[in-house]
Amino acid sequence: MSDVQLITNQLGKYLLKQIETASTICILTSFTMKSGVEYLSNALKVAAERGADIKICTGNYLFITQPDALEALLSIHENIMIRFWKSNGSSFHPKAYLFNTNDQESVIVGSSNLSLSALSHGVEWNLSVSNHTDTYNEALQQFLHIFYAEHTVSLNRETLKEYRYEYEEYHKKHPDLAKEWTKTEEQDLMLPSEIDNNFEMQAELVNENKESYSVIQPRFAQIEALEELNKTLDEGYNRALVVMATGLGKTYLAGFFAQHFKRILFIAHREEILNQAKHSFKKIMPDRSYGIYNGKQKESNNNIIFASIYTLSMMPHLQVFGPDEFDLIIVDEFHHAAAASYNRVLDYFQPKFLLGITATPDRNDNKDVYAICNGNVAFRLDFLDAIERKWLSPFKYYGVYDDTDYSQITWLGNRYDEEELLQVQIHDKMAEKVLKAWLEKKQSKTIGLCSSIRQANFLSNYFNKSGFKTVALHSKQMEVGRQDAIKQLEDGKLDVIFTVDLFNEGVDIPAVDTLLFVRPTESLTVFTQQIGRGLRLHSGKSHCNIIDMIGNYRNADIKLSLFDITEKDTKRTFEPMLPELCEINLEVKVVNLLKEMIRKKQPRKEKLYQDYKDLKLELGRRPSYLELHLKGASDSVQYRQEFKSYHGFLSWAKELSEAEERVFERYKYWFIEAEKTGMAKSYKMVVLLAMLDRGIGHWYESITPEEVAPFFYQYLMEKEYRKHIDFSDKASKKLWEYDKPGLSSLISKMPMSKWSGNSKGLISFDNEVFKLEFEVHKMDEEILYNWTRHICEYRLHYHFERKERLGGSLLSP
Repeated sequence: MSDVQLITNQLGKYLLKQIETASTICILTSFTMKSGVEYLSNALKVAAERGADIKICTGNYLFITQPDALEALLSIHENIMIRFWKSNGSSFHPKAYLFNTNDQESVIVGSSNLSLSALSHGVEWNLSVSNHTDTYNEALQQFLHIFYAEHTVSLNRETLKEYRYEYEEYHKKHPDLAKEWTKTEEQDLMLPSEIDNNFEMQAELVNENKESYSVIQPRFAQIEALEELNKTLDEGYNRALVVMATGLGKTYLAGFFAQHFKRILFIAHREEILNQAKHSFKKIMPDRSYGIYNGKQKESNNNIIFASIYTLSMMPHLQVFGPDEFDLIIVDEFHHAAAASYNRVLDYFQPKFLLGITATPDRNDNKDVYAICNGNVAFRLDFLDAIERKWLSPFKYYGVYDDTDYSQITWLGNRYDEEELLQVQIHDKMAEKVLKAWLEKKQSKTIGLCSSIRQANFLSNYFNKSGFKTVALHSKQMEVGRQDAIKQLEDGKLDVIFTVDLFNEGVDIPAVDTLLFVRPTESLTVFTQQIGRGLRLHSGKSHCNIIDMIGNYRNADIKLSLFDITEKDTKRTFEPMLPELCEINLEVKVVNLLKEMIRKKQPRKEKLYQDYKDLKLELGRRPSYLELHLKGASDSVQYRQEFKSYHGFLSWAKELSEAEERVFERYKYWFIEAEKTGMAKSYKMVVLLAMLDRGIGHWYESITPEEVAPFFYQYLMEKEYRKHIDFSDKASKKLWEYDKPGLSSLISKMPMSKWSGNSKGLISFDNEVFKLEFEVHKMDEEILYNWTRHICEYRLHYHFERKERLGGSLLSP
């Protein structure tokens, strides 16, 4: 039986009692004071030491949260996950405490932020609800949406340093405010405002039709992809990634592949994806038992389980399952898999096989999705190839000029300030331009992609006043449900559905024949997903019209790279090669605008520095070269092009300590050589890795081909993809004979002899001895060793990744 209690004082004592026994602790407060952290710190430390799953989220609204409070949070225990909501001016007022013990679930929501005043003697009202599972699950789901939202960043030493600077600058301008807030400690006199629609949005469950399930068979791209996955199994791989354009049936492919396995876990981040996947799997395997594991349902004993990543990433839910419980784990929309929530889940489970499926793996912030599958891309087919094969609908793209001056709108790092953006979006002149473009280029069934709920509502009202039938479909739309709106559009009763993010992933309306973009494109991934919503084949649909309002917003020029398959040397042409029946039509003003934007592009060095800085803030430390490549927004090659070496960039950016600067200046030509030496194969870096394997004090000593051979053989043979990529010619096949002179002879000729001849005196190879021809000072050994290893690891990863992309599949010999 649930227990409801009003707490009007001494909330802190109640919290301390809960923390003593809780296995899950979630704290969400708008403001955090050092006094409040100190009040709970010992209890939280004890809880963390016993293995409790602790997540804390606070915010920077009005710069009330004290930097010292954040520093105190960081110092409690390294296993506590702390994230920081960056409000960017929007009100942020939640105060909630969630606890889960073996026999009780509790939610406390009210007025108390994390301060001594609020937790002890202050006038506060908080309502505690215990043993009400639905309320707890709903609160937990809402908490996780905020905790992992794009508005939040991981709290670490770097993000704290940045916040401390912003805090001090803000309070220099508002000294009276700082004094007042310190005095009253978070007396909240403001009304709460709307939470950003991106994170308030709740998934509407898709009710399954009670239809009989008939046996279905793979078709189109699914047949080829299934063959490659089966080869992957035969060749002993335990992980693979499938990249297939939206509309080709990735979920059905996963279902067909899953027939090989008994116990299966399907992971996704949206509720509708889970329900649709369950529906699809049932059609393929009607005799299996199916369960949903999310915030509201906990069906854990079925053959096939469809789980929400947000729920599953919570340790108590993760530990419901054994690490080796599943034969197959499928991760949908795999481009999300490098996020922290996925890391915990994928690190915990040890399935017989891990399958990632996605249409868009190349996220700037998550390039390491390839690494999660050990670089094994079993099958790849993008939407242009699929159109060429007539598996997706052709398109006609219309770039329509938008004269809005976006340069006057504040850029917040990953998007425009919403209020300022709305000022230029929500007026009749802009709506009239959108309506005119739509009338000239539309077909019959349109989805309008907007940047906010208010913009969607405004355009829908404007179109309706002009005599058309439209609806704004979003999380706050109560009059028309999602399924009803989709049915009305398909039946011709609606002309347009205006929406925000509902149709990015997991929702398909094959009948859609027109896409209307009325939002700045901030992400190539989202743009790709949204275009895919119009490309499904449908009877009576010859092609999809894409109407895109293009202004001088950031990254406007990037979107055309999606269509341009002839891009060379980063110079984009506006006359791309396209599949038959596809067209790109750009207004002259659009062409001129894009050319001008490229010409005025932010100076490359400054952009590289900003992208590096963003990654450093995310990691909380200086990224390694490989991390820069995997997670940085700029292509890692550009750092070498611009600064000759990554460490040359670090020197330029004043990121090196005095000792590091000395090492850089003393060995700069070695770093440049290690970075730029040609690599048709991986052999040079494998030799270097063999040298590094000898340790800090000995790696730079001379070495012979015979000494390298065992390491060389083991490295190149231990991973299938390395063998397939670099053993494709007759000479290389001698590596199979590692116990014979052939291997040493191969290493002697290539790479040792070749590298020596091209190294400008930095390396010698005489009388079968490979030697570095520069002196290493004892005081420099550790830094030199670490940097050389970073370069080596980066170049090996980049080599195999590049070869895989050029060659298609790693399974190809």
